[in-house]
Amino acid sequence: MRLTTEEKVEMGPKQQGTVNPAFGEPDNAEAPQLAADATEPQTDALDKGPDLVYALNDRPPWYLCILLGFQHYILAFGGIIAVPLILAEPLCIKDNNVAKSQLISTIFFVSGMCTILQTAVGTRLPILQGGTFSFITPTLAILALPKWQCPAAIDSVTAPTPPQNGTGLPEIDNRDEVWMARMREIQGAILVSSLLQIVLGFSGLVGLVLKYIGPLAIAPTINLIGLSLFIEAGKKSGGHWGIAALTVCLILLFSQYLSKVNVPMIAYKDKKWKVFQYPLFKLFSALFGMCGAWLVCFLLTIFDVFPAKSDEYGFSARTDISLDAVTNSPWFHVPYPGQWGMPTVSVSSVLGMTAGVLASTMESIGDYYACARLCGAPPPPTHAINRGIGVEGIGCILAALWGTGNGTTSYSQNIAALGITKVGSRLVLQTAGVLMIILGVFGKFGAVFITIPDPVIGGMFLVMFGMIAAVGISNLQYVDLNSSRNLLILGFSTFSGLVLPTWFHSNPGIIDTGMKELDQVIVVLFTTHMFIGGFFGFVLDNTIPGTEKERGIKSWQDESQQGSKNLCDESCYDIPYLKSVFKRFKCFQYLPFLPSYKTRR
Repeated sequence: MRLTTEEKVEMGPKQQGTVNPAFGEPDNAEAPQLAADATEPQTDALDKGPDLVYALNDRPPWYLCILLGFQHYILAFGGIIAVPLILAEPLCIKDNNVAKSQLISTIFFVSGMCTILQTAVGTRLPILQGGTFSFITPTLAILALPKWQCPAAIDSVTAPTPPQNGTGLPEIDNRDEVWMARMREIQGAILVSSLLQIVLGFSGLVGLVLKYIGPLAIAPTINLIGLSLFIEAGKKSGGHWGIAALTVCLILLFSQYLSKVNVPMIAYKDKKWKVFQYPLFKLFSALFGMCGAWLVCFLLTIFDVFPAKSDEYGFSARTDISLDAVTNSPWFHVPYPGQWGMPTVSVSSVLGMTAGVLASTMESIGDYYACARLCGAPPPPTHAINRGIGVEGIGCILAALWGTGNGTTSYSQNIAALGITKVGSRLVLQTAGVLMIILGVFGKFGAVFITIPDPVIGGMFLVMFGMIAAVGISNLQYVDLNSSRNLLILGFSTFSGLVLPTWFHSNPGIIDTGMKELDQVIVVLFTTHMFIGGFFGFVLDNTIPGTEKERGIKSWQDESQQGSKNLCDESCYDIPYLKSVFKRFKCFQYLPFLPSYKTRR
């Protein structure tokens, strides 16, 4: 990372001749320091406008692109690997480490492809694409159906913890078919439901739908994504609460208490060594927290502090449980479409997954506006939003074809990193996409993450899922919380999103309409927390009388679209090399996802 700051010194916005808050000293200073985070909070940077070293269309040197791209990869890796680790147990691969490593490699590979696709022809904003938690809740609801519960025979096969190489090949084949059948069901649900996202984007319906969606519909939807996953966090953390608490404390230490502490680093340039300051703890807080707890578990395992028997408390904190994942995984594993078989489609699974598609769509639109503000671009025009949502739908289809068990969406934490690093170049994110593809091909690289103990992952989940719930609540800053109308809508939609799924899980088989498919549709929809919360919030907010100021719609939209200091015009959203073609034929003016569509508004 040390070359990053030095290159900023050389190729920064020299023409301004003012104090660059990204460094804390004048641009012509000999040894500037990266002290933005130590001098002012990120919100101040948003209010003053982005003082970028590299704007959206800038092209940093190749070595700087690799360093900054790897940084984005590190920031996203915690959220990306969380998806297959959450799905491991319901997919019946809790002890199948080879399958988990293949899933991790696949999701990194697809995330890289989708990132390149989004930055090249989507919104063309520097947004990283990765697995989304919006799809986790409906996926868990689908896999909780009686037909997809893990068979007892498989559990007995996987019970022995010490793996023995070269034995049990027929059993391994059985285990693979069990989890692949479940994966194919999830693939089919994502494949079909993502068509809705493509239709919403490329038809221009997103702009129409946005008029009726406000904070009171979005807040319970996103909030319930985090709240509904508390069981998963509890299962992982319960393996050893001490290690989970250590992980949480380390993440909080690096991300909050040490966030304004800049670490002195040394770089060699112009035939001499230079010292500069870098916000290392703030940028890599999740990574440092997990690695620190991982190291403690490794040391405690070496000294046999943790029990060696699987039925004793604390055994899951050992780091030698899943070593066979590294030894048995191939050095190279190239994911390909249909690697788990032909996807299967059922009506109940598709309708349940649709709730995840809608939630992911609404979340991404907010990310587009935030990213545009941080990278010095004007607020995204309608055609860019439409195209971005449509490309995300294509990305979800790619994820379904490759079999990640999830879709793709924009990553908010990487967007926040733009305001910290002051680098908003799309080329950096495209480099990050290439890195994810390359690293996704190395099978043993993905297998290394399997050795992370469950309590460490649980501690990360406690922080991550809590943040997701808090992000949903943060949308309420735009509404009038003194209004009994708003409190009723918020309370009822959130509480219903918790009560109804819990009741349906506690009373399996209670729905019996005489049609098996209809029964499954009802069960999946009513056990998807965010669907219930978002549905009630949307209906009540649009039917109960209330002013726009009371509902917070106007202030929410004004805040989202508020532009600051734009370093480029709307041409940065145009599709490259095709502008003259779009102008030549008038028929392109009627397509709401092309730049030529703006002439009709």
